[in-house]
Amino acid sequence: MTRGGFRKLEAELQRLKTVDRPHNVQEIAEARAHGDISENAEFHAAKERQGHLEARILQVEDRLARAQVIEPGQGQPDAVRFGTTVVLEDTDSGDAVSYTLVGEDESDVASGLISVASPVARALLGKAEGDEVKVRVPKGTRTFEVLEIRYD
Repeated sequence: MTRGGFRKLEAELQRLKTVDRPHNVQEIAEARAHGDISENAEFHAAKERQGHLEARILQVEDRLARAQVIEPGQGQPDAVRFGTTVVLEDTDSGDAVSYTLVGEDESDVASGLISVASPVARALLGKAEGDEVKVRVPKGTRTFEVLEIRYD
């Protein structure tokens, strides 16, 4: 993952432990104060949220522990690789689109961040400016031309 993705996960873990977990403990205490917990829907819902919260904390801690932070290169890259931003032109429609190849935990297609494991990214890896790339997507096969490769 990139340094930014690592920091984002660290911030999420910090929020989960210092904000969300204490809030959940308070919810459980308030629900318990309402009386019999065997038929207390608020208590059961709070306990269920606690389970989801603890599972997410463990998942984020595991990802951070196993993370391999890769710093993108400097200068002008000669081919598409992890950490590069690539500008593509759809040869059918002429539309240009820009993607940055990032780790799976960082991907956000709406922001132009695609996982290096995605079909589009796998098809782009190793390509140079001017190359045409055929990508199988749910809507069929699309052809893109690589217009630009850069590090942001």
